[in-house]
Amino acid sequence: MDSINNTNGYSFEVFPPKKEEEFDKAYEILDSLGKLKPDFISVTYGAGGSRSKKTVELASYIQNTLHIDALAHMTCVGCKKETLLKLCDELAANNVNHILALRGDRPKDMTDEQFNLRDFTYASDMISFLREHTDLIMAGACYPEKHFESFSMESDLNNLKLKQDAGASFFITQMFFDNDAFYSFMDKLEKKGITIPIHAGIMPITSAKQLGTTVSLSGSSIPKPLADIFAKYGDSPEDMRKAGIDYAVRQIRDLKDNGVSGIHMYTMNKPKTAAEIVEAIR
Repeated sequence: MDSINNTNGYSFEVFPPKKEEEFDKAYEILDSLGKLKPDFISVTYGAGGSRSKKTVELASYIQNTLHIDALAHMTCVGCKKETLLKLCDELAANNVNHILALRGDRPKDMTDEQFNLRDFTYASDMISFLREHTDLIMAGACYPEKHFESFSMESDLNNLKLKQDAGASFFITQMFFDNDAFYSFMDKLEKKGITIPIHAGIMPITSAKQLGTTVSLSGSSIPKPLADIFAKYGDSPEDMRKAGIDYAVRQIRDLKDNGVSGIHMYTMNKPKTAAEIVEAIR
């Protein structure tokens, strides 16, 4: 299979539920998102593979029932080579051919010795290994405003070049809210010789709570127009939701007007929000 191609120009991310009894709801969410005809749907992966089975199950449903390309997240920080290959076999058995290769966060129960002796130090190491041992098509992550652990943007760009050279077919960005920062990032990629497609990661901020959780953990900056929305509507949930969706729509329209072909929406498992955005940008 070739790398994922843009047709509608947008895709979604979902995550497996933590509780078994919530799993039926996950399929309902996927059914709703599938009706929006995305180019692909990505499924996240627990730290150290804690929910890898759920990732495979949902990715299989996306691929084989919804007939939409599934992109299974795969983290390597706590993963042994043999475990990784077994997981790849499970994905292949379910016709899932695309993965998003991530280093991932260190599992809380991982000792210093285990961490220092891990099989893969970086996502680029996993990409090289899988390129040699599998036929998977691999995407990588990138950070328009620099990964928070990188010493510098230059160091981050060098790591991206390693991922590309190792065999990544495209990149998906961390969420960002300042399009100018993204355009500056794209210029830097071009100068570094990074030529594979970039999918811009967009998260609609629909509640004030997101600012203190998801957004702060991402390391993404909050531009003044978005901060003003929080200040004005933070205490009014419905108004905040509408304003947050409107901000994401305007952000996506601007990206498309400037030639960005792939938009990856971090849906937070909210298909209604995704539907409103897709309707507005079509």
